[in-house]
Amino acid sequence: MQSDETSPPHDDVPAARPAATIVIFRNDPSGGPAQLLLVERSGSMVFAGGATVFPGGRVDDADRALASRLAPQLDLDDAAARIAAIRETLEETGLVVGVQGTVNEALAAAARQRLLETGTLSPVLDEFAWTPLFDDLVPFARWWPRMRETRIYDTRFYLADLGTGAVDLVVDSTENQHLFWASAQEALQMADDGRIKVIFPTRRNLERLARFPDFAGARAHALATPVVTITPWIEQREGVSWLMIRDDAGYPVRGERLSSAFRG
Repeated sequence: MQSDETSPPHDDVPAARPAATIVIFRNDPSGGPAQLLLVERSGSMVFAGGATVFPGGRVDDADRALASRLAPQLDLDDAAARIAAIRETLEETGLVVGVQGTVNEALAAAARQRLLETGTLSPVLDEFAWTPLFDDLVPFARWWPRMRETRIYDTRFYLADLGTGAVDLVVDSTENQHLFWASAQEALQMADDGRIKVIFPTRRNLERLARFPDFAGARAHALATPVVTITPWIEQREGVSWLMIRDDAGYPVRGERLSSAFRG
């Protein structure tokens, strides 16, 4: 028996806010599986407070305007989400990803400061002579939970490769409290051990990513798997409520008991 949480939004369900997230890969310095950049959100945040997630945030009007100017040939919602993902990653972590031009630690630090001053990516790109490389962000997933909550996000996930990852990280202390690198399997183990908290979409994404030892494998899988909108629903299994997702989105695990699912 399926609940109505997969049905079209009712009048009492707030409109979705567009958002974007980047799963950033780097080579493991010790030679193990690729590591992913994870962000522990501040416990005071309304949505997913205290949870460990991938860098990202809301798509705003300035992102859409910049995307329209720089990539008029692309789908505007997708291009704006890629701009937002680049911007939010720089703001939250100090990393510059998805751009063409000279990038080093000093320039990244200066660019982050400029972004914090202006709040938009356009002047940063102009000042540092950077051009977004839209194709460097590989579409991976799209999650649109429609639960009756205060904040509902329609989030596009992208993959990006940092290579060696030999850069400093700077946490955005207003929204986040800790940054760290871990393989997908290590992050899942940390969650199972209670060392971090992961919301339902993050756990499903980590399970999916854990199947690939490096960025090349994850990228090939993402390119071969059509991105479909994922809206979880609740169904009953032998009298137990499960939170489930569709079976054609590339995920090896489709759900878990509602009692153990952390939805933010």
